[in-house]
Amino acid sequence: MTRRLFLPLIALPLLAGCVADPGPASEPDRAPPERTYVNPRTSADADVPPFSGGVMVGDTFYVSGTLGLGPDQTVPETPQEEARNLLTNIRNTLEAAALTMDDLVSVQVYATDVADYDAFNEVYRTFFTREYPARAFLGSGPLLFGARFEVLGFAVRRPDPDPSD
Repeated sequence: MTRRLFLPLIALPLLAGCVADPGPASEPDRAPPERTYVNPRTSADADVPPFSGGVMVGDTFYVSGTLGLGPDQTVPETPQEEARNLLTNIRNTLEAAALTMDDLVSVQVYATDVADYDAFNEVYRTFFTREYPARAFLGSGPLLFGARFEVLGFAVRRPDPDPSD
């Protein structure tokens, strides 16, 4: 036995109202927001990874996955030292976009060992002066170059403070 969908004729006008209204035909085209790249890398940069450190679109900044390797590109001895390097790298990327750590609204932390949660947080807390961003701390498989942590995030430019305050 085949089931058939029965829609009374009265439902047709209601369903027609569910279709998105494209708006008036005379509405001007909106230009896409400008993009600004921090630490941009191009196809000519064969010796560096194929991504930018971050991209600003409008007032939103997208921070690429960041590691905390030492200056010699090796993993630091302690999780705290690696977290400090990593968060300093993120801070430097944000500052290059005229933002601060307090502009971060969401962060994803990937950790090869979730037992390093407390060690990471010990350092993480010192990088903020205002509210903490929303965050996930996720266990992961191996990370590039043997890193313990990789962090990516999203920041939104805060409005300029009112000078009358």
